[in-house]
Amino acid sequence: MSTVLIIDDNHAVCEALELLLSLQAIRALSAETPEAGLRLLDASDVDLVIQDMNFTEDTTSGEEGEALFRQIRERHPDLPVILLTAWTHLESAVELVKAGAADYVAKPWDDQKLVTTVVNLLELSESTRAVMQVHRERRRRRSALESRYDLRGVVYASDASERVVELACQVARSEIPVLITGPNGAGKERIADIVHSNSSVSDGPFITVNCGALPAELIEAELFGAEAGAYTGANKARPGRFEVADGGTLFLDEIGNLPLSGQVKLLRVLETGRFERLGASRTLKTKVRVLSATNSDLPAMIAEGSFREDLYYRLNVIELRLPPLTQRHEDILPLAEHFLGGEAQLSDEARRALEQHRWPGNVRELRNAIERARLLCRDGVIQPEDLNLPRQAAAESHRNLDEPDRASIESALDAANGTVSRAARSLGLSRQALYRRMERFGLSTD
Repeated sequence: MSTVLIIDDNHAVCEALELLLSLQAIRALSAETPEAGLRLLDASDVDLVIQDMNFTEDTTSGEEGEALFRQIRERHPDLPVILLTAWTHLESAVELVKAGAADYVAKPWDDQKLVTTVVNLLELSESTRAVMQVHRERRRRRSALESRYDLRGVVYASDASERVVELACQVARSEIPVLITGPNGAGKERIADIVHSNSSVSDGPFITVNCGALPAELIEAELFGAEAGAYTGANKARPGRFEVADGGTLFLDEIGNLPLSGQVKLLRVLETGRFERLGASRTLKTKVRVLSATNSDLPAMIAEGSFREDLYYRLNVIELRLPPLTQRHEDILPLAEHFLGGEAQLSDEARRALEQHRWPGNVRELRNAIERARLLCRDGVIQPEDLNLPRQAAAESHRNLDEPDRASIESALDAANGTVSRAARSLGLSRQALYRRMERFGLSTD
């Protein structure tokens, strides 16, 4: 059975609401002062609060109700609160709704509307509690990871990302090669950094080579070094990345671009730790933890003869598969906020546009979009047009979320019996976004 706490200095109001709620099989608790209400709230398992805006005789400012609301929010940030308000301080109630109150009900209230609002919020509260339980469990698991490992400040919220990060931490202490797979821009280098930072060679260098950014004829020289005159332009001897990474980690990004001759040498290094510079006969020895990454289909490349099968199995002792951003939907907004760094805010419409976009360029595309929007936005608030997303996604987001006309809003409010939270859901808006549009059109729930 759900429990509602009523805080009102009028004993008759408390009795009337208790009776009304009891007819709906809802348990009601009553308090006639803010202090008594807060004590009951701390001592009882409450699902929703209905609170008055004034508690002192002849006081109509609503300041007491605002203070009580803020104390409730501070102690129980996810608890829905309905404000009982008179027309004299309706504006204060609207402002508190924008600050997080669930809704307001004007006195004298309509029994049916009030019951509808309470029942809807209790149903929403139940689903919200389930979601919050999931979030709390995620925070607990993340805290446990952070207490044991260096996560390098990685930002994630999805279960898919959590699994990859957790596995990266688990395999970090071993010396076996790790293959990180996933699309371009998904964050494979960040996962490699986590593996290195928690490995037994974390005090050594972390060297990255992008095999896809080098001409094929220079990749071997980059990896293994070259003597003077080994190739055109090699005026002096130079060490390769295996030498530089000795005692640390070498991360080979886009390993699928390594030519077959380089694959043979790489396989030898992985098996023996030995190699020669280009143009040299002297054998060098190195001890390096090798991590590799690719967005290519290596088994398909093996079938067509462009990638060695023995090297693939040597590299792929452990595979960390990083999904594209579109499959890590819950990571989008936390990453966007991280890239903003507190220098701007996302409007509700911009948030929805970000969530609706498919992000073919993954995290890299998201970062670029946010950095551009931060520079272009006005008054520090990012709108969908600032993100410059492809027209279809941005237009659909803007049309669906930013352009409900007066008639649509009135119809939604009427269908919801004046319950703003229900009307907002039917329009695909947040409650705060609907209040802004109601103000624009001069509408009220009355």
